[in-house]
Amino acid sequence: MGLESTGHYSTNITNYLFSKGFQVHILNPLATNLFRKAGTLRKTKTDKTDAKVIATMLFTDDSKSYSPVSYQISELKSLTRHRYRMIGYRSKLKLSVTRLIDIIFPELPDCVWSIHQNSSYSLLLELPTPKDICDCHLTKLTNLINKASHGKYDKDKAVFLKELARNSIGTSNRSTAFELQQTIRLIQSVQAEINVLDKQIKLIVMEINSPLLTIPGIGYTLAAIMLAEIGDITHFSTPAKLLAFAGMEPATYQSGNYSSTKTPMVKRGSTYLRWAVMQAARLVSMRDATFAAYMAKKRSEGKHFNVARSHVGKKLLRVIFYLLKNNTAFVSKI
Repeated sequence: MGLESTGHYSTNITNYLFSKGFQVHILNPLATNLFRKAGTLRKTKTDKTDAKVIATMLFTDDSKSYSPVSYQISELKSLTRHRYRMIGYRSKLKLSVTRLIDIIFPELPDCVWSIHQNSSYSLLLELPTPKDICDCHLTKLTNLINKASHGKYDKDKAVFLKELARNSIGTSNRSTAFELQQTIRLIQSVQAEINVLDKQIKLIVMEINSPLLTIPGIGYTLAAIMLAEIGDITHFSTPAKLLAFAGMEPATYQSGNYSSTKTPMVKRGSTYLRWAVMQAARLVSMRDATFAAYMAKKRSEGKHFNVARSHVGKKLLRVIFYLLKNNTAFVSKI
């Protein structure tokens, strides 16, 4: 049996067919689309043509048949994808806060480390407008920001804030102040749920006891995303195939005697895995001497930081392939 990968829509039917003893092949929609276009010049796409394309590919495709992953990997995939959506929702809320601050108190971002730090949120929840800050007693304002910042902000900061608020060009009313306070409360609520989610993810990763945790810089969350997206490492016979799955292999362009030497990553495959590897590349190159030396080497060649980081990411993914394939701990060479 063959079907295109359609995310969660194909999960139930795939598991059902597998439970009935069928050999199930999950085909990449990009591959089926290109195969269909290669067969005709006519712009035709119907259920009949799609079914015929999939049937034809089953005779010619040498991909491995579907096999269910462990329940722990399945749970991790569900939780990490859910976390990704939660992070996206939180980011949208933070953009709303930034927009409201630009209207209400545009001078504030320049006098704090970040308007999204806890001390800024505590201040804006209690005193959402410049007028509220001006009218607040100095002692109360000092105690508020001192407690919220764990002692980093003192009376001098409170005096500066009052002066800044007095000369602010911002405009505010009850509706914008209410919207700002409610948006901050939503951010805090979402963050609390993300913290609970991270604890649940950590429990499952600890049960798996993956060798990825032995790599300096890779914590429970990044390890969870990598494990969830890679699934069964036996599906990848070489590190190159794992790189291709992450969309981190370079594009190839060659014609006649010409062969391009500067080609970008194809950026196909798992977006989540590519993001996790790129995040881990930065952290690992800060904590492990081998990867730090490799990063320095690429930077010394004149490569941009992000390009050098992508090279570190590719090296890291090859190391991950070896560790998962052999179920062995990471050992630095330096």
